[in-house]
Amino acid sequence: MVLIHDYDHNEYISRMNDIDIARKISLKPITEIAAQVGLTSDQLELYGKYKAKLPLELSHKNGDPKKKLVLVSAISPTPAGEGKTTTSIGLSDALNLIGHQSIVVLREPSLGPVFGMKGGATGGGYAQVLPMEDINLHFTGDFSAIEKAHNLLAALIDNNIQSKGRSLGIDPRTVLWKRVIDMNDRALRHTIVGLGGNTGGMPRETGFDITAASEVMAILCLAEDLSDLKRRLGNIFVGYNFDKKPVYARDLNAPGAMATLLKDALKPNLVQTAGGFPAIIHGGPFANIAQGTNTVIATRTGLNLSEYVVTEAGFGFDLGAEKFLDIKCVSSGLSPKAAVLVATTRAIKYHGGVSLQELKVPNVAGLMQGLPNLDKHIENMFKFGLKPVVAINHFTTDSEGEIEALEKHCQALGVPFAVSKVWEKGGHGALKLAEIVAEIAESNEEPFTPLYRWDAPVKNKIEIIAKEIYGANAIDYTSQAKSDLRKIDKLNLNHLPICIAKTQKSLSDNPKLLGRPENFVVTVRQIEIASGAGFLIPITGDIMRMPGLPELPAAENIDIDNEGVITGLF
Repeated sequence: MVLIHDYDHNEYISRMNDIDIARKISLKPITEIAAQVGLTSDQLELYGKYKAKLPLELSHKNGDPKKKLVLVSAISPTPAGEGKTTTSIGLSDALNLIGHQSIVVLREPSLGPVFGMKGGATGGGYAQVLPMEDINLHFTGDFSAIEKAHNLLAALIDNNIQSKGRSLGIDPRTVLWKRVIDMNDRALRHTIVGLGGNTGGMPRETGFDITAASEVMAILCLAEDLSDLKRRLGNIFVGYNFDKKPVYARDLNAPGAMATLLKDALKPNLVQTAGGFPAIIHGGPFANIAQGTNTVIATRTGLNLSEYVVTEAGFGFDLGAEKFLDIKCVSSGLSPKAAVLVATTRAIKYHGGVSLQELKVPNVAGLMQGLPNLDKHIENMFKFGLKPVVAINHFTTDSEGEIEALEKHCQALGVPFAVSKVWEKGGHGALKLAEIVAEIAESNEEPFTPLYRWDAPVKNKIEIIAKEIYGANAIDYTSQAKSDLRKIDKLNLNHLPICIAKTQKSLSDNPKLLGRPENFVVTVRQIEIASGAGFLIPITGDIMRMPGLPELPAAENIDIDNEGVITGLF
């Protein structure tokens, strides 16, 4: 275990960035990390000294009731995020420090945010997963394999459209399968392929999504094993032929080759935390445009190896956590024993109307104005039968008055509360939080309650999520969305769960409506079919499945010197 020093030098620590702190920590060989959970070197597929793939056999179902899954979510975030990953890592380390064997199981970072708005996505300070440069960049190649498998199907589709002898008669106007790339690139949202005459294929409109939004990513994250992966890949809906009959990936004989590309990506990745404890990282769908949780295989592997698994679901509870529960948990039979809601004073003040430029200034009045957002997320957790714990991810700019106001508010709600200082102190900064979480998890014998039944009508499921979780008054459907509903009905896919694509900045579908919006209408402009993954994707507001770069991308600050030392990867 790495001992954290400099506790009394907060000002010094606050001047360091994540990559500086990561380099201060002496990594253990991954074989030593694996030995902590009873694994031998023969069970590992090594990717250098500090990374390894784990065998799929470790993910086989285990109904041991002593195993405890802890879900970490958050309130609606500021653009910088509120530290779910950092809190998850610190909490898992803290559970280990108080005598409970724990593994943190997380998603893999996408290069889109790494080079875009947020920079690195491996936690922060002394609550990181390491080696952070490798994990933030190409890691073990999982994203690349997903991208290649996805684009292979796109190539097979266009090849079949061009073919004369083996054509399925696919109507190119009905093909909705785009290509993907793991980069924020708005210029690729709408493209035309097939230019160049007879040898260039059939010209048609299409586009790119980011790899994190790929249905292949969603399938990888929900697949139980290799056989289930191939089945789900075969169920991908491609479009219609000229006889108006549906065409699936299996009709193109695609699943075998796609699964072959994914054979290593299907295996979860073992790394370590800054505290020297095991961490599993696998899969990486976004929560605003996909299901936002790591793989079923990784979560089960963690539960088979450890007493506790701490996992996070992307963005606010209205997005990643709702999908974690209603899609991933229902699909796999998983059920969390405890749930943590991460909040920061800056995010609460942001939802109270305080400007981004003033969030570091102590402002109890502004904090009180933003509490309704926190309250709504707490209410939503209770709707699933979860017992929430509020964790305040502490910043050095937080005032004692703001923390006291938050604590009194949580006490009035009857919700446990803990200040988390894991950025500064690692697991030692979350010991109280770990004790509260362990107490709740040890006493909880009831499974969570899903928000809706999968066999309910599609519009009913959308309405339940929008009204119960977002707080909407009504749902409006564009003509395109109504057409999509008819298509779903004809394809007999009404039984699939719902994965709403929505802004993370607001409980509504309008990013400008902060706090706890009321009297708003959610507009569904189209519904994408992810029949392979096994869910439907209503797209609301102006949400895009291919993000763009900000005016000042993080990429402009990233560099590497002649010795291979990377800078700017925060």
